[in-house]
Amino acid sequence: MKAIILVAPIMVFMLASSASAQEARYQPTWESLDKRPTPPWFDDAKFGIFIHWGVYAVPAWSPKGTYSEWYWYWLETEKSQKKYEKEREGVRQFHARIYGEKFNYQDFAPMFKAELFNPDQWAEIFAKSGARYVVHTSKHHEGFCLWPSPHSWNWNSVDIGPHRDLCGDLTKAVKARGLKMGFYYSLYEWFNPLYLSDPKRYVDEHMLPQLKDLVTRYEPSIVWSDGEWDHPSEVWRSTEFLAWLFNESSVRDEVVVNDRWGKGTRGKHGDFHTTEYGHGGTDKQHKWEEDRGMGASFGYNRNEDAEDYKTAAELIHLLTDTVSTGGNLLLDIGPTADGRIPVIMQERLLEIGDWLKVNGEAIYGTHSWRETSGGESVRYTAGDDAVYAICLRWPGKELVLSAPKSCKDTTVTMLGLTEPLKWKSADGKLSIEVPPLSVDEVPCRHAYVFKLTGVK
Repeated sequence: MKAIILVAPIMVFMLASSASAQEARYQPTWESLDKRPTPPWFDDAKFGIFIHWGVYAVPAWSPKGTYSEWYWYWLETEKSQKKYEKEREGVRQFHARIYGEKFNYQDFAPMFKAELFNPDQWAEIFAKSGARYVVHTSKHHEGFCLWPSPHSWNWNSVDIGPHRDLCGDLTKAVKARGLKMGFYYSLYEWFNPLYLSDPKRYVDEHMLPQLKDLVTRYEPSIVWSDGEWDHPSEVWRSTEFLAWLFNESSVRDEVVVNDRWGKGTRGKHGDFHTTEYGHGGTDKQHKWEEDRGMGASFGYNRNEDAEDYKTAAELIHLLTDTVSTGGNLLLDIGPTADGRIPVIMQERLLEIGDWLKVNGEAIYGTHSWRETSGGESVRYTAGDDAVYAICLRWPGKELVLSAPKSCKDTTVTMLGLTEPLKWKSADGKLSIEVPPLSVDEVPCRHAYVFKLTGVK
Protein backbone atom coordinates (compact mmCIF):
# COMPACT_ATOMS: atom_id res chain seq x y z
CA MET A 1 0.00 0.00 0.00
CA LYS A 2 2.86 2.36 0.80
CA ALA A 3 4.36 1.74 -2.63
CA ILE A 4 1.11 2.84 -4.26
CA ILE A 5 1.06 6.04 -2.21
CA LEU A 6 4.67 6.80 -3.20
CA VAL A 7 4.32 5.99 -6.89
CA ALA A 8 1.10 7.88 -7.49
CA PRO A 9 2.52 11.38 -6.76
CA ILE A 10 5.54 10.59 -8.93
CA MET A 11 3.29 9.57 -11.82
CA VAL A 12 1.23 12.72 -11.41
CA PHE A 13 4.42 14.81 -11.40
CA MET A 14 5.73 13.08 -14.52
CA LEU A 15 2.42 13.63 -16.33
CA ALA A 16 2.37 17.28 -15.29
CA SER A 17 5.97 17.76 -16.43
CA SER A 18 5.18 16.10 -19.74
CA ALA A 19 2.16 18.34 -20.26
CA SER A 20 4.25 21.39 -19.37
CA ALA A 21 6.93 20.37 -21.86
CA GLN A 22 4.27 19.96 -24.52
CA GLU A 23 2.94 23.44 -23.79
CA ALA A 24 6.45 24.91 -24.07
CA ARG A 25 6.97 23.54 -27.57
CA TYR A 26 6.65 25.98 -30.44
CA GLN A 27 5.14 25.25 -33.81
CA PRO A 28 6.82 26.42 -37.04
CA THR A 29 4.38 29.33 -37.41
CA TRP A 30 4.85 33.00 -36.60
CA GLU A 31 1.71 32.90 -34.46
CA SER A 32 3.29 30.26 -32.23
CA LEU A 33 6.88 31.56 -32.30
CA ASP A 34 5.83 35.12 -31.43
CA LYS A 35 4.38 33.84 -28.15
CA ARG A 36 7.77 32.75 -26.85
CA PRO A 37 8.94 35.07 -24.03
CA THR A 38 12.22 36.82 -24.75
CA PRO A 39 14.89 35.63 -22.30
CA PRO A 40 15.30 38.53 -19.83
CA TRP A 41 19.10 38.65 -20.01
CA PHE A 42 18.91 40.45 -23.37
CA ASP A 43 16.84 43.37 -22.12
CA ASP A 44 19.07 43.71 -19.07
CA ALA A 45 22.31 43.70 -21.11
CA LYS A 46 21.69 46.97 -23.03
CA PHE A 47 25.09 47.16 -24.76
CA GLY A 48 26.74 44.78 -27.21
CA ILE A 49 29.61 44.69 -29.70
CA PHE A 50 29.01 43.93 -33.39
CA ILE A 51 31.94 42.62 -35.48
CA HIS A 52 32.12 42.80 -39.29
CA TRP A 53 35.16 40.86 -40.46
CA GLY A 54 35.78 38.88 -43.61
CA VAL A 55 37.61 38.89 -46.95
CA TYR A 56 36.34 42.45 -47.50
CA ALA A 57 38.79 43.51 -44.77
CA VAL A 58 41.61 43.11 -47.31
CA PRO A 59 40.61 45.91 -49.71
CA ALA A 60 38.90 47.66 -46.75
CA TRP A 61 37.66 50.48 -48.94
CA SER A 62 34.49 52.09 -50.22
CA PRO A 63 33.40 55.66 -50.98
CA LYS A 64 32.84 57.70 -47.83
CA GLY A 65 29.43 57.20 -46.32
CA THR A 66 29.03 53.64 -47.66
CA TYR A 67 29.55 50.07 -46.44
CA SER A 68 32.98 48.62 -47.26
CA GLU A 69 31.72 45.06 -46.64
CA TRP A 70 29.72 45.38 -49.88
CA TYR A 71 32.92 45.76 -51.93
CA TRP A 72 32.42 42.59 -54.02
CA TYR A 73 28.80 43.38 -54.81
CA TRP A 74 29.65 46.86 -56.03
CA LEU A 75 32.57 45.53 -58.03
CA GLU A 76 30.16 43.29 -59.95
CA THR A 77 27.05 45.50 -59.98
CA GLU A 78 25.56 46.14 -63.39
CA LYS A 79 25.55 49.71 -64.68
CA SER A 80 21.79 49.50 -65.02
CA GLN A 81 21.45 49.62 -61.23
CA LYS A 82 21.41 53.37 -60.73
CA LYS A 83 20.79 52.95 -57.01
CA TYR A 84 24.44 52.03 -56.44
CA GLU A 85 26.08 54.20 -59.10
CA LYS A 86 28.28 56.08 -56.61
CA GLU A 87 29.45 52.89 -54.92
CA ARG A 88 29.94 50.97 -58.18
CA GLU A 89 32.02 53.61 -59.89
CA GLY A 90 34.07 54.40 -56.79
CA VAL A 91 34.94 50.78 -56.04
CA ARG A 92 35.69 49.88 -59.66
CA GLN A 93 38.04 52.81 -60.13
CA PHE A 94 39.81 52.07 -56.84
CA HIS A 95 40.08 48.35 -57.64
CA ALA A 96 41.48 48.91 -61.13
CA ARG A 97 44.05 51.41 -59.84
CA ILE A 98 45.25 49.37 -56.85
CA TYR A 99 44.78 45.74 -57.91
CA GLY A 100 44.23 45.79 -61.66
CA GLU A 101 41.36 44.81 -63.94
CA LYS A 102 42.21 41.10 -63.89
CA PHE A 103 42.34 40.78 -60.09
CA ASN A 104 39.21 38.92 -58.90
CA TYR A 105 37.59 39.33 -55.52
CA GLN A 106 38.34 35.68 -54.72
CA ASP A 107 42.05 36.54 -55.01
CA PHE A 108 41.73 38.51 -51.76
CA ALA A 109 41.03 35.33 -49.75
CA PRO A 110 44.69 34.18 -49.39
CA MET A 111 45.53 37.75 -48.29
CA PHE A 112 43.04 37.57 -45.42
CA LYS A 113 45.54 36.05 -42.99
CA ALA A 114 44.51 37.36 -39.54
CA GLU A 115 48.10 36.75 -38.45
CA LEU A 116 47.85 39.24 -35.56
CA PHE A 117 44.44 38.06 -34.33
CA ASN A 118 44.50 37.63 -30.55
CA PRO A 119 41.04 36.57 -29.36
CA ASP A 120 41.95 37.01 -25.70
CA GLN A 121 42.96 40.62 -26.34
CA TRP A 122 39.72 41.25 -28.24
CA ALA A 123 37.65 39.75 -25.44
CA GLU A 124 39.50 41.80 -22.85
CA ILE A 125 38.71 45.01 -24.75
CA PHE A 126 35.06 44.00 -25.05
CA ALA A 127 34.88 43.32 -21.31
CA LYS A 128 36.53 46.66 -20.51
CA SER A 129 34.07 48.44 -22.80
CA GLY A 130 31.21 47.39 -20.53
CA ALA A 131 29.51 45.40 -23.29
CA ARG A 132 27.50 42.41 -22.10
CA TYR A 133 27.31 40.54 -25.40
CA VAL A 134 29.13 40.12 -28.72
CA VAL A 135 27.69 39.43 -32.19
CA HIS A 136 30.35 38.16 -34.60
CA THR A 137 29.85 37.97 -38.36
CA SER A 138 30.09 34.26 -39.08
CA LYS A 139 29.25 34.77 -42.77
CA HIS A 140 28.37 37.96 -44.65
CA HIS A 141 26.68 38.20 -48.04
CA GLU A 142 29.96 37.24 -49.75
CA GLY A 143 29.48 33.70 -48.37
CA PHE A 144 32.95 33.40 -46.81
CA CYS A 145 32.65 31.54 -43.49
CA LEU A 146 34.81 32.28 -40.47
CA TRP A 147 34.50 28.71 -39.26
CA PRO A 148 35.25 25.33 -40.94
CA SER A 149 31.87 25.00 -42.59
CA PRO A 150 31.70 21.74 -44.57
CA HIS A 151 29.14 23.44 -46.81
CA SER A 152 31.60 26.12 -47.98
CA TRP A 153 34.63 24.15 -49.15
CA ASN A 154 37.69 26.34 -49.77
CA TRP A 155 35.65 29.45 -49.00
CA ASN A 156 36.14 29.46 -45.24
CA SER A 157 38.83 30.64 -42.83
CA VAL A 158 40.22 27.16 -42.13
CA ASP A 159 40.63 26.02 -45.75
CA ILE A 160 42.13 29.31 -46.96
CA GLY A 161 43.52 32.56 -45.58
CA PRO A 162 44.00 32.39 -41.80
CA HIS A 163 43.73 28.56 -41.70
CA ARG A 164 42.03 29.07 -38.35
CA ASP A 165 38.60 28.69 -36.79
CA LEU A 166 38.02 32.38 -36.10
CA CYS A 167 34.49 31.86 -34.76
CA GLY A 168 35.57 29.10 -32.41
CA ASP A 169 38.62 30.91 -31.06
CA LEU A 170 36.70 34.11 -30.35
CA THR A 171 33.77 32.23 -28.81
CA LYS A 172 36.04 30.59 -26.24
CA ALA A 173 37.67 33.90 -25.31
CA VAL A 174 34.41 35.85 -25.08
CA LYS A 175 32.62 33.23 -22.99
CA ALA A 176 35.66 33.00 -20.69
CA ARG A 177 35.11 36.70 -19.86
CA GLY A 178 31.50 35.99 -18.88
CA LEU A 179 30.03 37.72 -21.93
CA LYS A 180 27.25 36.34 -24.10
CA MET A 181 28.36 35.25 -27.57
CA GLY A 182 26.24 35.52 -30.69
CA PHE A 183 26.55 35.26 -34.45
CA TYR A 184 25.44 37.31 -37.41
CA TYR A 185 24.54 35.07 -40.36
CA SER A 186 23.52 36.11 -43.87
CA LEU A 187 20.74 33.94 -45.27
CA TYR A 188 21.65 34.70 -48.84
CA GLU A 189 24.94 34.85 -50.77
CA TRP A 190 25.35 37.28 -53.64
CA PHE A 191 27.13 35.02 -56.10
CA ASN A 192 26.56 31.48 -54.90
CA PRO A 193 25.65 29.58 -58.11
CA LEU A 194 23.20 27.34 -56.28
CA TYR A 195 21.39 30.31 -54.76
CA LEU A 196 21.20 32.08 -58.12
CA SER A 197 19.91 29.00 -59.94
CA ASP A 198 17.67 27.33 -57.36
CA PRO A 199 16.93 29.19 -54.09
CA LYS A 200 14.95 26.24 -52.72
CA ARG A 201 17.84 23.79 -53.12
CA TYR A 202 20.20 26.43 -51.70
CA VAL A 203 18.08 26.68 -48.55
CA ASP A 204 17.62 22.92 -48.20
CA GLU A 205 21.17 21.80 -49.00
CA HIS A 206 23.31 24.76 -47.95
CA MET A 207 21.75 27.44 -45.77
CA LEU A 208 19.77 25.44 -43.21
CA PRO A 209 22.46 22.76 -42.63
CA GLN A 210 25.07 25.50 -42.32
CA LEU A 211 23.03 27.54 -39.84
CA LYS A 212 22.28 24.49 -37.69
CA ASP A 213 25.96 23.54 -37.76
CA LEU A 214 26.89 27.01 -36.48
CA VAL A 215 24.42 26.76 -33.59
CA THR A 216 25.37 23.18 -32.69
CA ARG A 217 29.13 23.84 -32.72
CA TYR A 218 29.27 27.10 -30.76
CA GLU A 219 26.00 27.34 -28.79
CA PRO A 220 25.41 31.07 -29.34
CA SER A 221 23.12 33.15 -27.16
CA ILE A 222 22.08 35.27 -30.17
CA VAL A 223 21.30 34.32 -33.76
CA TRP A 224 21.34 37.56 -35.76
CA SER A 225 19.99 36.96 -39.25
CA ASP A 226 20.35 39.24 -42.29
CA GLY A 227 20.14 39.16 -46.09
CA GLU A 228 16.51 38.11 -45.94
CA TRP A 229 14.91 40.61 -48.32
CA ASP A 230 14.94 38.62 -51.57
CA HIS A 231 12.29 36.14 -50.45
CA PRO A 232 9.48 35.70 -47.90
CA SER A 233 10.21 33.66 -44.80
CA GLU A 234 8.51 30.61 -46.33
CA VAL A 235 11.30 30.32 -48.90
CA TRP A 236 13.99 30.60 -46.22
CA ARG A 237 12.11 28.05 -44.07
CA SER A 238 12.70 30.49 -41.21
CA THR A 239 9.87 29.36 -38.96
CA GLU A 240 11.03 25.76 -39.31
CA PHE A 241 14.56 26.71 -38.24
CA LEU A 242 13.32 28.84 -35.33
CA ALA A 243 11.05 26.06 -34.07
CA TRP A 244 14.11 23.78 -34.06
CA LEU A 245 16.15 26.48 -32.30
CA PHE A 246 13.53 27.05 -29.59
CA ASN A 247 12.54 23.39 -29.11
CA GLU A 248 15.52 21.17 -29.88
CA SER A 249 18.79 23.10 -29.77
CA SER A 250 21.04 23.19 -26.71
CA VAL A 251 20.53 26.98 -26.42
CA ARG A 252 16.72 26.88 -26.57
CA ASP A 253 16.27 28.44 -23.12
CA GLU A 254 18.52 31.47 -23.53
CA VAL A 255 18.90 32.20 -27.26
CA VAL A 256 17.39 35.39 -28.72
CA VAL A 257 16.82 36.22 -32.38
CA ASN A 258 16.29 39.40 -34.36
CA ASP A 259 13.61 40.23 -36.93
CA ARG A 260 15.33 39.61 -40.29
CA TRP A 261 13.87 36.29 -41.41
CA GLY A 262 12.20 37.10 -44.72
CA LYS A 263 10.72 39.87 -46.82
CA GLY A 264 8.29 41.75 -44.63
CA THR A 265 9.40 40.33 -41.26
CA ARG A 266 11.39 43.33 -40.01
CA GLY A 267 9.57 45.12 -37.24
CA LYS A 268 7.00 42.31 -37.03
CA HIS A 269 8.64 39.14 -35.71
CA GLY A 270 11.61 38.10 -33.58
CA ASP A 271 12.60 38.67 -29.97
CA PHE A 272 13.86 42.13 -30.86
CA HIS A 273 13.39 44.46 -33.81
CA THR A 274 16.34 46.19 -35.46
CA THR A 275 17.18 49.66 -36.68
CA GLU A 276 20.35 50.40 -38.66
CA TYR A 277 22.01 53.80 -38.32
CA GLY A 278 18.66 55.01 -37.01
CA HIS A 279 16.81 53.91 -40.14
CA GLY A 280 13.96 51.42 -40.35
CA GLY A 281 12.26 52.74 -37.23
CA THR A 282 10.42 50.15 -35.22
CA ASP A 283 7.62 49.90 -32.68
CA LYS A 284 9.20 51.03 -29.41
CA GLN A 285 6.63 48.95 -27.50
CA HIS A 286 8.56 45.87 -28.60
CA LYS A 287 12.15 45.23 -27.59
CA TRP A 288 14.48 46.77 -30.18
CA GLU A 289 18.15 47.26 -30.95
CA GLU A 290 20.03 50.03 -32.75
CA ASP A 291 22.92 48.70 -34.87
CA ARG A 292 25.62 50.93 -36.29
CA GLY A 293 29.33 51.44 -36.75
CA MET A 294 31.47 54.12 -35.20
CA GLY A 295 31.89 55.54 -38.70
CA ALA A 296 29.61 55.16 -41.71
CA SER A 297 30.73 51.59 -42.47
CA PHE A 298 30.39 48.32 -40.60
CA GLY A 299 33.48 46.77 -42.17
CA TYR A 300 36.79 48.59 -41.74
CA ASN A 301 37.05 51.38 -44.31
CA ARG A 302 40.52 52.84 -44.91
CA ASN A 303 38.83 55.74 -46.68
CA GLU A 304 37.40 57.07 -43.41
CA ASP A 305 39.26 59.69 -41.39
CA ALA A 306 39.08 60.65 -37.71
CA GLU A 307 36.32 63.18 -38.38
CA ASP A 308 34.19 60.42 -39.90
CA TYR A 309 34.03 58.62 -36.54
CA LYS A 310 31.58 59.42 -33.78
CA THR A 311 33.26 60.83 -30.68
CA ALA A 312 33.09 58.99 -27.37
CA ALA A 313 30.62 61.59 -26.11
CA GLU A 314 28.35 61.06 -29.12
CA LEU A 315 28.42 57.29 -28.66
CA ILE A 316 27.67 57.53 -24.94
CA HIS A 317 24.79 59.88 -25.71
CA LEU A 318 23.56 57.41 -28.33
CA LEU A 319 23.65 54.65 -25.72
CA THR A 320 21.63 56.70 -23.22
CA ASP A 321 19.13 57.80 -25.89
CA THR A 322 18.65 54.19 -26.94
CA VAL A 323 18.30 52.74 -23.46
CA SER A 324 15.92 55.49 -22.31
CA THR A 325 13.50 54.49 -25.05
CA GLY A 326 13.72 50.74 -24.37
CA GLY A 327 16.44 49.68 -26.80
CA ASN A 328 19.86 48.06 -26.79
CA LEU A 329 22.89 49.45 -28.63
CA LEU A 330 24.90 47.04 -30.80
CA LEU A 331 28.00 49.05 -31.66
CA ASP A 332 30.12 47.74 -34.50
CA ILE A 333 33.87 47.39 -34.94
CA GLY A 334 35.60 46.50 -38.21
CA PRO A 335 38.89 44.68 -37.62
CA THR A 336 41.73 44.78 -40.14
CA ALA A 337 42.68 41.87 -42.38
CA ASP A 338 45.65 41.03 -40.16
CA GLY A 339 43.39 40.72 -37.10
CA ARG A 340 43.74 44.03 -35.27
CA ILE A 341 40.99 46.22 -33.82
CA PRO A 342 41.89 49.70 -35.10
CA VAL A 343 43.23 51.85 -32.29
CA ILE A 344 40.57 54.54 -32.73
CA MET A 345 37.91 51.87 -32.20
CA GLN A 346 39.69 50.52 -29.13
CA GLU A 347 39.87 54.02 -27.71
CA ARG A 348 36.14 54.62 -28.19
CA LEU A 349 35.25 51.30 -26.54
CA LEU A 350 37.50 51.96 -23.56
CA GLU A 351 36.02 55.43 -23.02
CA ILE A 352 32.52 53.98 -23.04
CA GLY A 353 33.71 51.39 -20.53
CA ASP A 354 35.16 54.08 -18.24
CA TRP A 355 31.80 55.84 -18.27
CA LEU A 356 29.88 52.64 -17.56
CA LYS A 357 32.13 51.80 -14.61
CA VAL A 358 30.69 54.86 -12.89
CA ASN A 359 27.21 54.97 -14.38
CA GLY A 360 26.33 51.41 -15.35
CA GLU A 361 23.70 51.34 -12.61
CA ALA A 362 21.62 53.74 -14.75
CA ILE A 363 21.95 51.49 -17.83
CA TYR A 364 22.09 47.76 -17.05
CA GLY A 365 18.82 46.18 -15.97
CA THR A 366 16.88 49.44 -16.25
CA HIS A 367 13.76 50.21 -18.24
CA SER A 368 12.05 53.20 -19.76
CA TRP A 369 10.47 55.59 -17.30
CA ARG A 370 7.13 57.36 -17.89
CA GLU A 371 9.20 60.20 -19.37
CA THR A 372 12.12 59.40 -21.66
CA SER A 373 13.65 62.86 -21.82
CA GLY A 374 13.67 66.22 -20.11
CA GLY A 375 14.47 68.58 -22.94
CA GLU A 376 17.56 68.35 -25.09
CA SER A 377 20.04 67.50 -22.35
CA VAL A 378 18.33 65.01 -19.97
CA ARG A 379 17.39 61.37 -20.49
CA TYR A 380 15.56 59.18 -17.96
CA THR A 381 15.86 55.50 -17.10
CA ALA A 382 14.35 53.64 -14.17
CA GLY A 383 15.36 50.76 -11.93
CA ASP A 384 13.36 48.90 -9.32
CA ASP A 385 13.67 51.62 -6.69
CA ALA A 386 15.13 54.67 -8.43
CA VAL A 387 14.83 57.01 -11.39
CA TYR A 388 18.01 58.12 -13.13
CA ALA A 389 18.33 61.54 -14.75
CA ILE A 390 21.20 61.37 -17.23
CA CYS A 391 22.52 64.81 -18.15
CA LEU A 392 24.23 64.96 -21.52
CA ARG A 393 26.19 68.04 -20.49
CA TRP A 394 27.41 69.45 -17.19
CA PRO A 395 24.35 71.09 -15.55
CA GLY A 396 26.21 73.91 -13.83
CA LYS A 397 25.33 75.00 -10.30
CA GLU A 398 21.75 73.73 -10.40
CA LEU A 399 19.84 71.01 -12.21
CA VAL A 400 16.13 71.70 -12.58
CA LEU A 401 13.88 68.75 -13.48
CA SER A 402 10.18 69.17 -14.21
CA ALA A 403 9.20 65.50 -14.64
CA PRO A 404 10.04 63.85 -11.26
CA LYS A 405 7.72 64.76 -8.37
CA SER A 406 9.35 64.72 -4.97
CA CYS A 407 8.05 63.18 -1.76
CA LYS A 408 9.12 63.53 1.87
CA ASP A 409 11.48 60.56 1.47
CA THR A 410 13.14 61.76 -1.73
CA THR A 411 16.93 61.49 -1.87
CA VAL A 412 19.28 62.63 -4.63
CA THR A 413 22.81 61.44 -5.28
CA MET A 414 25.22 61.73 -8.17
CA LEU A 415 26.71 58.45 -9.35
CA GLY A 416 30.41 58.44 -8.59
CA LEU A 417 30.02 60.64 -5.49
CA THR A 418 29.22 59.42 -1.99
CA GLU A 419 27.42 62.33 -0.32
CA PRO A 420 23.70 63.00 -0.97
CA LEU A 421 22.89 66.26 -2.74
CA LYS A 422 20.69 69.10 -1.51
CA TRP A 423 17.43 69.68 -3.34
CA LYS A 424 14.21 71.66 -3.12
CA SER A 425 10.81 71.49 -4.74
CA ALA A 426 9.02 74.56 -6.04
CA ASP A 427 6.40 75.18 -8.71
CA GLY A 428 6.22 71.46 -9.46
CA LYS A 429 9.93 71.29 -10.27
CA LEU A 430 12.78 69.52 -8.55
CA SER A 431 15.85 71.73 -8.17
CA ILE A 432 19.09 69.94 -7.35
CA GLU A 433 22.10 71.76 -6.01
CA VAL A 434 25.16 70.55 -7.94
CA PRO A 435 28.32 70.61 -5.83
CA PRO A 436 31.27 72.67 -7.05
CA LEU A 437 33.80 70.10 -8.21
CA SER A 438 37.31 70.45 -9.51
CA VAL A 439 38.28 68.73 -12.73
CA ASP A 440 39.84 65.90 -10.72
CA GLU A 441 36.69 65.47 -8.61
CA VAL A 442 34.20 65.11 -11.46
CA PRO A 443 33.49 61.35 -11.47
CA CYS A 444 33.28 60.89 -15.26
CA ARG A 445 33.13 62.63 -18.61
CA HIS A 446 30.54 63.14 -21.35
CA ALA A 447 27.34 62.55 -19.31
CA TYR A 448 26.42 62.78 -15.62
CA VAL A 449 23.85 60.71 -13.75
CA PHE A 450 21.67 61.84 -10.87
CA LYS A 451 19.96 59.05 -8.94
CA LEU A 452 16.53 59.93 -7.55
CA THR A 453 14.78 57.74 -4.98
CA GLY A 454 11.37 58.38 -3.49
CA VAL A 455 10.05 60.30 -6.52
CA LYS A 456 6.88 59.86 -8.54
